[in-house]
Amino acid sequence: MMKTTTSLYDVAEHLRTPEDMAAYLEACIEEADGDAVFIAKALGDIARAQGMTQVARDSGLSRESLYRALSGERSPSFDTILKVVTALGLKLSAGVRSEVEVT
Repeated sequence: MMKTTTSLYDVAEHLRTPEDMAAYLEACIEEADGDAVFIAKALGDIARAQGMTQVARDSGLSRESLYRALSGERSPSFDTILKVVTALGLKLSAGVRSEVEVT
């Protein structure tokens, strides 16, 4: 029987361009279905790709606060989300859901 070798996959290693980061965040927001913790974790992946120290500096948050907020273990405040998104050079936008609920 052949051995299967596996290795850890770190998405942050594959987020190289601002376009990659924006596409990843957009896909995660779509997949999250309103799960703020999932979105915070995605922002954490992007922040790690850019460098947590720089993102902390640009967002005005301490590194510790940034790690805690984007750990995927809690739901950060919307204010924190906006600071991080801005520090990452990204923007949030809104659109109409494709599945319109009829009542």
